Amino acid sequence: MSTKHAFGILVWSLVVVMAACSPKKEQATETDSDTWPSMDEFHMIMAESFHPFRDSANLAPAKANADSMVAAAGRWVNAPVPEKANTPQIKEKLQQLKHEADAFAILSKTDDAAATGESLTKLHDLFHELQESWYGGHEDHQEHH
Repeated sequence: MSTKHAFGILVWSLVVVMAACSPKKEQATETDSDTWPSMDEFHMIMAESFHPFRDSANLAPAKANADSMVAAAGRWVNAPVPEKANTPQIKEKLQQLKHEADAFAILSKTDDAAATGESLTKLHDLFHELQESWYGGHEDHQEHH
C-alpha cells in the first residue's frame, strides 16, 4: 500500500469518525416556533388517562396517572412558552390547567367516581382549549389522540 493511499484511507476514516461523533440535532425546545414539547408530554398522559374513561367509564388509568399529570402540568406551566402561544390568555389557561390537575389528583384518591370523572373531563377540556389555541382551533379533536 502506498503512503498516498494510506493517507487517503486515514483522512477518509477521520471524516467518517468526525461525522459519527458530531453533535446530533438537539431535541425540540419549548421556544421552537412549531413545537411545544411540554404540551406533547401532557397530551400523552392525558390521552392514556381520558380515553379509557370516555370509552368505558374506566377511571383506573386516570387515577394511576394523576400524579404524572400533576408533574407534567407543573413542568408545562414553568417551561418557556413558545412565541406563537405567549399570550396572557394562554398563560392563564396554563395556570388553570395546573390547578385542575391538582384538584383531579386529590379527587382521584377518593371513591367518588362521579366527581372524579367530572374533574377529569374538566381537565381534558381545558387541555383541549390550550391545544386548539396552539393549532389554531381548526384541527380535529381525534387527530390529536
